[in-house]
Amino acid sequence: MQKLNMVNLNDIAVFVKVAQFKSFSRAAQAMSMPVSTVSRAVSNLEEQLGVTLLQRTTRKLSLTGQGRDYYNQCNGPLSDLYDAESVLTQIQKNPEGMLRITAPVIMGQEPFYKFLSDFQSNYPKIKIDLFITNSYLDLIAENLDVGIRFGGLRDSTLITKRIGASIRYVVAAPDYLKGRPLPSKPRDLMQHQCVILGGRNNETEWELVNGRKTAKIQVAGPIASRDFQSVSDFTYRGHGIGLLPMTYCDEQIRNGTLIRLLPEWSSPEIVVHTVYPTRKFLPSRLHVFLEALKAWKSPFWLFLPIPKKTEEPDTLKN
Repeated sequence: MQKLNMVNLNDIAVFVKVAQFKSFSRAAQAMSMPVSTVSRAVSNLEEQLGVTLLQRTTRKLSLTGQGRDYYNQCNGPLSDLYDAESVLTQIQKNPEGMLRITAPVIMGQEPFYKFLSDFQSNYPKIKIDLFITNSYLDLIAENLDVGIRFGGLRDSTLITKRIGASIRYVVAAPDYLKGRPLPSKPRDLMQHQCVILGGRNNETEWELVNGRKTAKIQVAGPIASRDFQSVSDFTYRGHGIGLLPMTYCDEQIRNGTLIRLLPEWSSPEIVVHTVYPTRKFLPSRLHVFLEALKAWKSPFWLFLPIPKKTEEPDTLKN
């Protein structure tokens, strides 16, 4: 079978420009190319096609019949390609288009909604499609632009950027603590009712740290839920001890509606990342969102330095 020669698209673009100007020199000037390069491109195209496209004389340049037909066939598609390139370039340069964001349930609250509202007001050409879920959605399969993730990352192929860290405190409502001994060490929590995030059969393991000391405690309780909003609410209502993010208990500790227990102990830092599929050709809409998120004084995390590696911590038994 005869092998087909692939025509160079650049040569076609040069030919179309020459046909439009009916001049090698003016086409060369329009494309900022030497006249010799323009002439050679047209000659290469004619040789590839095996036809004469332009009739050259010392006085003028004109299309042959075949050249006119070829020009009419090529001009429209080339214009479409240029329009498509222009649209993509414009989108890359200007913050516009659909921005699809996934964030965990903990962020499904007024502060994050206000941040998104202000962001969209600043960039009205950006449309936001928001997915609030604790499921680790596949960004590529779901066509998502960016995710905000707390804790461990599962997909090593994603680009990650650390934006902060969250810490959880052991807390309880005064009503729960009435008539009960306060825990003085982590293992005392095993004797208390606890409000559980996740877990199986209303049981789970809490990991607490105090400097280089680590304690892992099996806790249980009457109520378990899948999101911090409900866990915090049941903790506020006195159903047991909760391990709550600082954003769910700082204000309550200050006003006395919650009491922090084991104040020397807390959860390990839970690092917060943004994740996105690629750093190449980052759309402008995603770039400005990442910058806005970095500048946001978020109540959901602390802006902590990246921790240095330390010696292996001591581990306390339950």
